[in-house]
Amino acid sequence: MPPITIITPNKNGEQFLDRTIQSVLAQRTEIPDMEYIVLDGASTDGSLEIINRYRDLIDVVISEPDQGPAAAINKGLRMARGEIIAWLNADDVYHSNALARVLRVMDASPTAALCFGSCRIIDEQDREIRRPITRFKELFFPLSSRFTIQSINYVSQPAMFFRRQALEKAGPLNEKLTAAFDYDLTLRLWQHGGAVRVPGAPLADFRWHQSSISGSHFQTQFREELQAAVRDAGPLAPQTLIHHVARWGIVTIYALMALRRKQR
Repeated sequence: MPPITIITPNKNGEQFLDRTIQSVLAQRTEIPDMEYIVLDGASTDGSLEIINRYRDLIDVVISEPDQGPAAAINKGLRMARGEIIAWLNADDVYHSNALARVLRVMDASPTAALCFGSCRIIDEQDREIRRPITRFKELFFPLSSRFTIQSINYVSQPAMFFRRQALEKAGPLNEKLTAAFDYDLTLRLWQHGGAVRVPGAPLADFRWHQSSISGSHFQTQFREELQAAVRDAGPLAPQTLIHHVARWGIVTIYALMALRRKQR
């Protein structure tokens, strides 16, 4: 059994896919028996040409129509053999030795359901952007608890990893959700052992661009996150009320940022 499985869903993501695949395969320097699964949703761009360049280094490659990213990731979750599992979208990247650091932390915390670490936000040219947002999320790291994660989502999906046993108890991604299926899963995983933090440098980079889910669906994302918090904590719980306030503040800031970009 491999110690860790990484899943990359892709649909017409040729622009950044090569960089993503390289960042995953580079982890084998420290973890040679890592499992890597790439699930392509019948792309019509040059994605398959990129994937085929690395086919001998990827454990599982499937290219067929799917019902969206959550469905594709669930397909990968069903076939994943690793004790620790994560997915990395086709525009995000891991930092050097990220997975080795994750395994050390999870080995030291055998009852933890998941772990998370810092995650930069980058643009199309790999430049770090939106540092205040990253720093804001990191402010909650020392306060991390189930109450805190129900109040606000400070865990960045590319830097989140979970244990197979916790996933079996929590269940798969909710394929009815458009943009917050990762947060919904995080809340459900948290119920089965809590979370630990991977200290130190960032584990991953989340790439923000206009066509990314958070770039084009941020209002849907934060609405779905609130709904997930309500399901997990209850509609009248203090953390749900905090989430209500935080949601409107964040949505307002994102809307102002979008307006500013249009005015440029």
